Parts: sequence; C-alpha cells; structure tokens
Amino acid sequence: MKFEKTFYVILSGIVITAFLLITYVFPTGSGLQTAKVHATKIYYVDNISKAHQKIIDAFNKKYAGQIEVEAINLSFDKFSTNERKELLARYLRNKSDRIDVFAVDQIWVPRFAKWAVPLTPYYSIKERRRLLQNALETCVYNDSLMAFPLYIDIAHLYYRDDLIRKLPNYYEIKVKLNSSITWEDFAELSKKLSPNKNPFYVFQADNYEGLICSFFEMMANNKRSFFKNDTLYLNETGFKKVLYQLAKMIYTDKVSPEKVLELKENESTDYFLKEKSFSVRGWSSLKERETSPEYAAVLKNLQRAPTPHFEGERPASVFGGWNLMISKYSTKVSEAVKFINFFASEESQKIMYNEVGYLPVLNFFYEDNGSHREQFINNDPGLIFYKNLMKQGIHRPFFKKYTIVSDILAAAIHSALKKKINIDAAVKTAYEKIRKAGINIEAAK
Repeated sequence: MKFEKTFYVILSGIVITAFLLITYVFPTGSGLQTAKVHATKIYYVDNISKAHQKIIDAFNKKYAGQIEVEAINLSFDKFSTNERKELLARYLRNKSDRIDVFAVDQIWVPRFAKWAVPLTPYYSIKERRRLLQNALETCVYNDSLMAFPLYIDIAHLYYRDDLIRKLPNYYEIKVKLNSSITWEDFAELSKKLSPNKNPFYVFQADNYEGLICSFFEMMANNKRSFFKNDTLYLNETGFKKVLYQLAKMIYTDKVSPEKVLELKENESTDYFLKEKSFSVRGWSSLKERETSPEYAAVLKNLQRAPTPHFEGERPASVFGGWNLMISKYSTKVSEAVKFINFFASEESQKIMYNEVGYLPVLNFFYEDNGSHREQFINNDPGLIFYKNLMKQGIHRPFFKKYTIVSDILAAAIHSALKKKINIDAAVKTAYEKIRKAGINIEAAK
C-alpha cells in the first residue's frame, strides 16, 4: 500500500508536468487554425468531483473564445490531503507559471501564502461580508486576503437509525446521539449492539491530517483555542487523555476495529458502508457515495449527529473545507479571479451542495431571506443541521508552521495507537520534535 501511494505521488508529478507541457507548448490541431480566436487557458488543480466539472463546463461555455479552464485532477481516491499538499508545494517551488488556480485545505493557507497572489485588491469589504465568517477567517493571513473559500465543512457523526430502533430505549438513545453523546455512553451503546458483530464506530486514524482533526476535536472538549501568534498551546494532561481514549476505543472497549489505523476519509466511508457499521466520523461530502446502489439500504437509514464528547466537557466539531488560491507565478491573474468569482456565485454554490454535499460559503444560504430560505434551507434539513453544528465549531491551529506540527503529532499518535511506543513516550517525542522544529509550545492556559 505504501509503495502504491508513493508510486501515485511520483506519477502524478510527472503527469502534471507532461500535461502542462503538451497543452502549453504543443497546441492541438484546432488550435493551429489561424482564423479561430485563441482563448486564454488557465490551469486549475483540485480534486475534480462531478460538481467541479459541471461548474468548469459552465464557465468554459460562458467565456467561450475568451477563457478556457483546464482541470488537473488530484483525486481524493488516489491522494490523501498530505500527499496533495506535498505535490503542490513541490510544483510551486519551481516557480512555474503553468498552474494558475489551486485548491488548498483551509489550514494550509499560511504555508502557501508565499506562493500566492494577495486577493485583497480584488474583493471589497462589502463582497467579503457575503461570506461565512468561519470560512472567510481561514483565508486571511498577516491581515491580507490570501485565498477565497471554495466550500466549508464540519465533522460530525453518521449513524444508522434502523439499528438503534430495535432497542427498547430507542428515543432516549436518539436524544443523546442528536445532542452529542458522551464517549462513555457511546461505549455502552456499542455493547448493546455488539450481537450484530459489525464494526460499531469507524473513524480516520491513519498517519495523516484526518487523525489530527479527531485529535484537536477531542482536545477542544476542554479548551477551544490552541494557538496565539506563533505559539502552540497544548496541555500534556489533555494530550494523554485523548490518546488513552483513542487506544481504549480500539483495544479495550473495541468500539472501533484496528482497521481504522489504515483508513483515510474515502477509505473509511467505503469501509463503513461495506461492513454495515453502526457509525462513522465523516463530513458532509458523504453524499458523493450515495450513487452506489448496493449501499442504498444503509444510506436511507443514515442520520447525522454531533461527534461524541467527554463527560463533563463541551461538544466540539472541527471545521474543514477547501480554499482557492492564485499562484503568484501566474500570468493570467485577472482571468483566474473571474474563475474564482464564478465558483463563488449562488448557482455554483448550489451545484456544489446539491451534487456532492459541499457546504456553501455564502451567508445567503444560512440567513432568513424570506422566499430564498423557504425554497432552499427549509426544504433541506441537512443544511439546518450544519448551520446549528457550526455554533460548536472549532478551527485547528492557524499559523505558518502548522503543517509541521500536524505531521509530528500524527506520526506520534499513530505510533502510539499501533503500540509501537507507549503513550507517555509518544507525548514526550511529539513535544521534543515540535520544539526542535523551532515552534513555541506551552501548556494550555
């Protein structure tokens, strides 16, 4: 598996280079017709879902003969967020003008800011007020708008209502789940459903960013903020508590199978569906899987709920989502801005949500706007759920060296969960490596 992933990463780098070289240097036959108007091509790197492609096609139709978008697909099915991050960084270091617009995990903005065009001159304060604050704030770095939100996301639990419906205290359980059940009660529920012999709770615990989303979410049950300026606040006691809980879920309570240690986002969703599990930690984009007819029976019984929390502490849900940036080496900035604006339109945002479940970034979709709200929000209980869930949303640490911190934490936590080192050693190793990387780290205040 590791060799296969490495192969994909190397191959993708070659494919991106070859694709851009061919399309940029060697035009197609139609491009050689002197009578034809040459459209300005802009190259866009992202995970190209069916919704992305639909919007790209609409943009190309609207600007036919003027601007043409060529998409480079770094699919989530082949590349993890970490692998996409390294591929983009590697390419931008070469200072090539062959990539114009690229998508970044919202937490990467500080790292990629040095390779991006500041967007402040292109968006007035009035235009920025159209955006959800939770999405907009991930686009600002050093008081400058460095990115534009593509979609926002927030982690939550999917569970199978048909399985708990068979239990005598169904309504009591449902109330607990829908208001964020405690980890302690969650473990007790797993015992009641254990005769099913299917996995109870699936989450992403491979050595990558997805594991860190769960980590900070559980840490946030006690404290909401983990950073200020360039200092990371991480309480050692809380750190160990989270690791013990994760290990307990796998090895003691057996709430989750050991298989989770190999799973990333799409893999975990597919495993959940295939194994007919009770629940999975996921994002709104599970909708992408709804086209699979063999999973229809499971999908029709899925309900959303906040993720569990520690008893006596507060529920928290970590924000996710992706932003768009323009390469500072691009020679087509004005065209790139038009493309980003097209993605930010109400119609494009509807397509992103309706087709694949990506949450809109415009306030329009969440506010009481009379007929608009009746037509869109009131007819979609899912969007109402996400609007309410955002009230307990938390962001991961947002500073330039966060990706270094994330990689260190993921490696240490994963090693502990794999039982390669004990929990105390994992925490000590993480602290030492973070400090060695020149990052200030202090106990949470």
